[in-house]
Amino acid sequence: MKSNNNNIGDKFQIIITVGDESGIGPEIILKALFSKEIPNCLDIAIVGSKINLEDTYNRLKSIGVTNIVDPNNYKIYDIKVPFDINQKKRSNGNASFIYLKKAIEIMQKYPNAALVTGPICKKSWALAGHNYSGQTELLAESCQINIDNVGMLFTAKSPITGWRFNTLLATTHIPLCEVPKQLTTNLIHSKLDLLSKFCKNYVKKPLLKVAGLNPHAGEEGLLGSEEKEWINNAVISWSNQNKEVQLLGPISPDTCWNSSSKAWRDKTAPRHDGILAMYHDQGLIPIKVIALNYSVNTTVGLPFIRTSPDHGTGFDIAGKGLAQAQSMIEAIKTAFDLTKDSRLFNTH
Repeated sequence: MKSNNNNIGDKFQIIITVGDESGIGPEIILKALFSKEIPNCLDIAIVGSKINLEDTYNRLKSIGVTNIVDPNNYKIYDIKVPFDINQKKRSNGNASFIYLKKAIEIMQKYPNAALVTGPICKKSWALAGHNYSGQTELLAESCQINIDNVGMLFTAKSPITGWRFNTLLATTHIPLCEVPKQLTTNLIHSKLDLLSKFCKNYVKKPLLKVAGLNPHAGEEGLLGSEEKEWINNAVISWSNQNKEVQLLGPISPDTCWNSSSKAWRDKTAPRHDGILAMYHDQGLIPIKVIALNYSVNTTVGLPFIRTSPDHGTGFDIAGKGLAQAQSMIEAIKTAFDLTKDSRLFNTH
């Protein structure tokens, strides 16, 4: 067995939720755990349906996939959830929600652990009556933390240069028209606090950037007034209170990530340590283009480490053996790496 069933807590635990079982979650878990990149000092436990994991393993084997592990070699928190064959999407959404709730319960019991979550379908959660815009929001609520004090941060370590690429989102899963309404000075300050704290685990005096909200960061009010009216002042006031951090911005969003692309590919290129994006796709598009499959979603501000692959459920390729597992591999590795520095967590 890869996990010690009788002495949970003796070794470092990675708790993995399968996410939506009709997607690629089960497949990428079985593929990721096969990888030699996963540290062998870990106890791995999976939260989900044992039957589904076994079926996934057998199906993939039957079509010639060999780079997978047998789930029976791992501890499985086998959660029984009612399934309605006539309401598959809703049933799978409900199951993935319950798996995450169980995983949070486990995390709150065992201090020597980190959580890795498989991809879920937000629409399926809604159909099941779970009205959350994503896993981040449920995690914050379950840990009784204000969502403003929790951050969705994407981190990736370049396999070419070894540089760590970090982008934190000021706002997450909300319609674009709501972004200007949600942004405030206090919100930007709280997210910069989270971003700088994360980056200080890698560099003593981080260099951070803030992306503008509007095209060309508003062009002095010609293309949007937010920067001129208050974002500039928000950046300056935070910088004045955090002299140990070099802060640039707001920077035109169409050029803010140019240096990220160069640092990812070129060891001699100038490096920065983190970028604050104003909204979801503003940050996610350059992350996914630059880091490809190496990007990991990390929730900062929780009392434990949580990471996740940066992709969705992949319903169209589920069960075909086509899913790439690199982002899940990186999520597991990052969860372990982050726990090596006690400054990252509150209760560990």
